[in-house]
Amino acid sequence: MHAPIPKIVANVNPHYERLGGEPAVRRLVERFYALMCELPEAEKIRAMHPQDLAHAKEKLFMFLAGWLGGPPLYAERHGPPRLGRAHAGFGIDRSARDAWMLCMTRALDEQVADAELRAQLVAAFAKVADSITRH
Repeated sequence: MHAPIPKIVANVNPHYERLGGEPAVRRLVERFYALMCELPEAEKIRAMHPQDLAHAKEKLFMFLAGWLGGPPLYAERHGPPRLGRAHAGFGIDRSARDAWMLCMTRALDEQVADAELRAQLVAAFAKVADSITRH
C-alpha cells in the first residue's frame, strides 16, 4: 500500500506574502489611519471612529491579514467578517466611500512599491468599499 499523497493547497490570495507579511500589513494600517487623521477630505470618516483608534487599527489589521491571504486572525477571534452588517449603522454614502478609498489608495501608494500589486489591491479595495456603500 502506498502512503496517501499529501494535499497541496495553493494560496488563493498571495497578496499577504507579496506585501511583506505582518510587518507590511501593520505599516499599511498605521499609514491608512494616519492619513485618515491628516487629510481634510477624510474628516467625515474620521468622525465615524472613536478618538482612540487602537481597537479599529487592530480589527483592520486582523481583517486584512486574512483577506490578503495570511492568517485568518479576524475570523478566528470574531467569526466570519460580515462587512455589510458591521458597517450598516454608519450610513456609508458615496462621499464616505471615496474618503476611505482616498486614504487607502494613498497608503498603498506610499507603502507598496510593486505597481502591479498596488493596482490589484486598489481594485480589490474598491470592490469592498462599493459593497458597503449605500447608494
